Amino acid sequence: MERSPGDGSSPSPVDQPSAPSDPSDQPPAVHTKPDLSSENQPTGPGAAGEALAVLTSFGRRLLVLVPVYLAGAMGLSVGFVLFGLALYLGWRRVRDEKERSLRVARQLLDDEERLTAKTLYMSHRELPAWVSFPDVEKAEWLNKIVAQVWPFLGQYMEKLLAETVAPAVRGSNPHLQTFTFTRVELGEKPLRILGVKVHPGQKKEQILLDLNISYVGDVQIDVEVKKYFCKAGVKGMQLHGVLRVILEPLIGDIPIVGAVSMFFIRRPTLDINWTGMTNLLDIPGLSSLSDTMIMDSIAAILVLPNRLLVPLVPDLHDVAQLRSPLPRGIIRIHLLAARGLSSKDKYVKGLIEGKSDPYALVRVGTQTFCSRVIDEELNPQWGETYEVIVHEVPGQEVEVEVFDKDPDKDDFLGRMKLDVGKVLQAGVLDDWFPLQGGQGQVHLRLEWLSLLPDAEKLEQVLQWNRGVSSRPEPPSAAILVVYLDRAQDLPIVTSEFYSPQLKKGNKEPNPMVQLSIQDVTRESKAVYSTNSPVWEEAFRFFLQDPQSQELDVQVKDDSRALTLGALTLPLARLLTASELTLDQWFQLSSSGTNSRLYMKLVMRILYLDSSEVHFPAVPGTPGAGDLDRESLMTGSSVDAPPRPCHTTPDSHFGTENVLRIHVLEAQDLIAKDRFLGGLVKGKSDPYVKLKLAGRSFRSRVVREDLNPRWNEVFEVIVTSIPGQELMVEVFDKDLDKDDFLGRCKVSLTAVLNTGFLDEWLTLEDVPSGRLHLRLERLTPRPSAAELEEVLRVNSLIQTQKSAELAAALLSVYVERAEDLPLRKGTKPPSPYAVITVGDTSHKTKTVSQTAAPTWDESASFLIRKPNIESLELQVRGEGTGTLGSLSLPVSELLGADRLCLDRWFTLNNGQGQLLLRAQLGILVSQHSGVEAHSHSHSYSSSSLSEEPELWGGLPQTTSSAPELRQRLTHGDSPLEAPAGPLGQVKLTVWYYSEERKLVSIVHSCRALRQNGRDPPDPYVSLWLLPDKNRGTKRKTSQKKRTLNPEFNERFEWELPLDEALRRKLDVSVKSNSSFMSRERELLGKMQLDLAEIDLSQGAAQWYDLTVDRDKGSS
Repeated sequence: MERSPGDGSSPSPVDQPSAPSDPSDQPPAVHTKPDLSSENQPTGPGAAGEALAVLTSFGRRLLVLVPVYLAGAMGLSVGFVLFGLALYLGWRRVRDEKERSLRVARQLLDDEERLTAKTLYMSHRELPAWVSFPDVEKAEWLNKIVAQVWPFLGQYMEKLLAETVAPAVRGSNPHLQTFTFTRVELGEKPLRILGVKVHPGQKKEQILLDLNISYVGDVQIDVEVKKYFCKAGVKGMQLHGVLRVILEPLIGDIPIVGAVSMFFIRRPTLDINWTGMTNLLDIPGLSSLSDTMIMDSIAAILVLPNRLLVPLVPDLHDVAQLRSPLPRGIIRIHLLAARGLSSKDKYVKGLIEGKSDPYALVRVGTQTFCSRVIDEELNPQWGETYEVIVHEVPGQEVEVEVFDKDPDKDDFLGRMKLDVGKVLQAGVLDDWFPLQGGQGQVHLRLEWLSLLPDAEKLEQVLQWNRGVSSRPEPPSAAILVVYLDRAQDLPIVTSEFYSPQLKKGNKEPNPMVQLSIQDVTRESKAVYSTNSPVWEEAFRFFLQDPQSQELDVQVKDDSRALTLGALTLPLARLLTASELTLDQWFQLSSSGTNSRLYMKLVMRILYLDSSEVHFPAVPGTPGAGDLDRESLMTGSSVDAPPRPCHTTPDSHFGTENVLRIHVLEAQDLIAKDRFLGGLVKGKSDPYVKLKLAGRSFRSRVVREDLNPRWNEVFEVIVTSIPGQELMVEVFDKDLDKDDFLGRCKVSLTAVLNTGFLDEWLTLEDVPSGRLHLRLERLTPRPSAAELEEVLRVNSLIQTQKSAELAAALLSVYVERAEDLPLRKGTKPPSPYAVITVGDTSHKTKTVSQTAAPTWDESASFLIRKPNIESLELQVRGEGTGTLGSLSLPVSELLGADRLCLDRWFTLNNGQGQLLLRAQLGILVSQHSGVEAHSHSHSYSSSSLSEEPELWGGLPQTTSSAPELRQRLTHGDSPLEAPAGPLGQVKLTVWYYSEERKLVSIVHSCRALRQNGRDPPDPYVSLWLLPDKNRGTKRKTSQKKRTLNPEFNERFEWELPLDEALRRKLDVSVKSNSSFMSRERELLGKMQLDLAEIDLSQGAAQWYDLTVDRDKGSS
């Protein structure tokens, strides 16, 4: 076989001495030397050729001096020249190494059998697989077929790149409109298959092959962007790896095989020789970076868990499951310790031998974990646990590499590899494994977790996991695989969401999906310009407790700014489903009426089926709690003594009350303003300052009034400590110094004992003035049943000048943390915790130099919106930043027993746990002035009186959070749409006697009429008849493209009660006809005679919308 001229001069196994053999077997390089020398002779006349060669050589060397001359002419430092020279030498070195590697690999593949026979002394790595492994067969016949097909494959590639790829590149960017492939040649060196291994007995309906492939090609692909005179390309490539090919399912019809799936079990090795502008990628640093990026792209398609599936028959069943099959199992890897490691640290130029700072890398396929660093230790103890998904048995390996941590380059201490098939056979494998390439051993405990398709053993697994100490992550009880298939009828958005400069109009979205379970989020690809996308992707999640966790699905535009639909699915639903599987359409909320998502969700329980492990009995069954310590120790690592499961706060925790201070009005204040040098007496601009429990509040300023009315509410958390006083001071607001208008003190003893105080208080230290205060003690109640009424009352008595009233009190007790990350991987931090709810924060003390701090501190927070707010906690180190964080939605407490959670929480960074108690108390006012809401009203048949309404769009408190979410979505279901042909509007109308105001709250509409192709843009307009003018008109905001808008907006009219009873409230639901037109489309209206309703109740009701001039009924 012919060789290139360079092959004979490069060092290779052929040039090394070997045993005597037949002369015909001598390396071809020996015979080609005369040809090489003859080829190097000048082709023209002797003297002229030699002169031309000398001049050419001289010119090239002269060009090297040009950068030096330019640097001197421009006054640049010689460092620029040296840097450029170093860069060139590095590039030249990488380039030569790649060319040498290509030559050797080509020479080896050209005559594999002869070289294998002559160079048996070669390293084991260089031998083909069929030499090393007797069950790997040499498939030379297959290589001959590939060689025959190779030129035609090259023609196909040239056509594909020129007719498909090039136009796509040109259309992707205006700057690439002149992009073209100038040369596409796959070369004469075809892909070779060095060995084939067939795995028998895996499944009857599949054939499994492993192909050991090697491509050392002289491929040449050149591209050019003519506009910028830019040329680049590839000249030569190496790719080596094991490609697994699975033929399944086998069917009883032609072509017998239903589909072919292929993938690399491990990342293949890649080496590319660049040309043109891409020569820069051969610069040291960029070379490895570019190869890594290309390999990442290949891995995203062809390396486990990704597969390339080629269906061979139409309408193949379960294509998604063939593309992403369920894992074979889970391996729980306990990285326990190592011993006898080699010492790599040297001091005083190697005269003094130190130790090592070891850490370990654990790999299974593309799953990689890094342990913490143990300083100055040759026998480290890690005690860490990792869980990995196993897709293929046999084939995948558990690989552990141990390194010594150094400031520059980490030193290699050794590695071990173990086929996952051995773990499957053993069930539990606990052993010391020798490290190859170094000295020492590593201690691993490997547990094979089977995937069970029923929930029978879930309680057993959860009980076992509670007694297991695992870091950096808690042990998982189940795995969830989500097959995301497609969506239908997603809402079409207007172009204003993308760019304000675009003309308004409909635009197909570019939908993608975010799937989240707790703090783990996966994202699908984006499908462009469609409202019925098809994804066909699979996602996998580890579950710690499937009974309480939820899958949150957000369908978004690819900009992530626009939500096209949402879905929250409690995973407890799968526990009651057949084979823990849901395969169906799911209706999307906050989306179109017909928008839905098709998914297949498969849950599997992780069960350790081994005689070595004895699961503890489930509580409540005979023998529970009788498990001895020895049986515990045979499972995963367990702390001794066991850590506490619950907090132990002192007796005063959670006993706080909330004092609601209502500053109503004042009378007979003194006048402090003077004009014209005091000749003209003015009034005052009074405001109130309150001080209590270390906090201060300030009312608004009322201009020019000696009898001001503030009507503001302030809330403060108080304890039962005796002797507390509320300090009240009144001031006159001035440009320079505010004038004093009086003070008074209120002892809290009577308020805390009786619960209520409503008094006029005389102002002290001034000639006249008195202040009207109302104080109420709110005692938290651990029951969520009253939350709906509290939110309703707060919405009615809320004043426009005050902050939103609190509905609950959250008490938090932080006891301790464990397993916090070490500072710089070596030293323990000095941690403290910051607890935040809304804009209120509490910082604990700092505990010095420990990864397991004990704080024993508590804090309380006012909660205004329990369905929205969350508790945010950060653990920080003094001078080291954030060590971990925790986010706990307050809504989770609504579903907890007595509104309390008391347990260990895992920090979001995956390392560290926190023992915390959070309890919620509902604040019920007994003196709000609002009558208790009764559900005995008489509704019309169209108002669905049996429906458990959610007032004001706020969450209905039920016994559990999943029920809460289910009822919220249930209320919007089209199955419960009202009977009225034009829809309904939900209103609260109430007279606030304290403020002498008529209050109306527009909550929402439902089942509005759709006249055109697109849904309307509704808003609600209110008139207080008979005065149909701007003074009595109120209008809500406008909602885009919906038949079920949510407003929750409050409006007020100041008028006496007797006048309000003579009025009628006119309510119209309208929609903008178009952006350019002022015309409004009437969707429906109703009139409410205020004399016919009870204005003291403040109840939310649905009212039927009718045509013009008709009243609505409720």
